[in-house]
Amino acid sequence: MASPTRLQGTELVDCARANAKQGIETAAFQCGYGDDLNTFARELRQACEEMNLQVKELNELITDQDMILQIGTGEVVAPDTASEL
Repeated sequence: MASPTRLQGTELVDCARANAKQGIETAAFQCGYGDDLNTFARELRQACEEMNLQVKELNELITDQDMILQIGTGEVVAPDTASEL
């Protein structure tokens, strides 16, 4: 669900990260910026700087954990019990 207001700060970064895989247009819309991509990019860059994140492109917000979750639909390999390592 798209935000009814333009997100700022950590909320903006979290929303952008959650929608980064769908592209900048979707991320901007979901974060409340509609089709104003320039303002979205500027505000996101500023929010990242305030959080000491070195991000130049939206796709850099996609973490390894996000990739594992996406791949994680496969088979789980683990011992049957905690005592069987």
